[in-house]
Amino acid sequence: MPITPATATHSSSNGTAEAILLELVDEDGVTIGTAEKLAAHQPPGQLHRAFSVFLFDSRGRLLLQQRALGKYHSPGVWSNTCCGHPYPGEAPFAAAARRTYEELGVSPSLLAEAGTVRYNHPDPASGLVEQEYNHLFVGLVQTPPAPDPEEVGSTAFVTPGELRERHAADAFSAWFMTVLDAARPAIRELTGPSAGW
Repeated sequence: MPITPATATHSSSNGTAEAILLELVDEDGVTIGTAEKLAAHQPPGQLHRAFSVFLFDSRGRLLLQQRALGKYHSPGVWSNTCCGHPYPGEAPFAAAARRTYEELGVSPSLLAEAGTVRYNHPDPASGLVEQEYNHLFVGLVQTPPAPDPEEVGSTAFVTPGELRERHAADAFSAWFMTVLDAARPAIRELTGPSAGW
């Protein structure tokens, strides 16, 4: 994983990883505290700040990622380009750009805010719960992904029609359709009417 100022503060001096903290929020997205990442996802879940990124190529195709099989939450399922959690005090925009690079090896050529969505999605396979106040971002990518295999199993660029086919045939994250639908107005503005989103 590339070391950035945000990630550097989360490794101890002896090389062992410290607990990753998430920012807990109220229903309006106001920070009210922190919780350890896994604890925040234990049922019934604690409402925490998250982000979701949707990147598109020059043809208006959405970059999907298949989550690596080694991930403790929703392994092996397909999802949006990138999603994750800002560190406490980290701006969601900065976290979205950071994690997109760390997971996929790409820096968006454009990244814009696309609103927020709040949801509660239990994951039956893992027993974990996503209680998230999610900041949405849309953008453009001009370089091929170079995924970190510990984070990403595979990637694919898809049209809306190809996404419908994949969604019917493959496993997707519990939150995928919620965040996609919430981001659609910004996606349509970014990609234009001919892309079909």
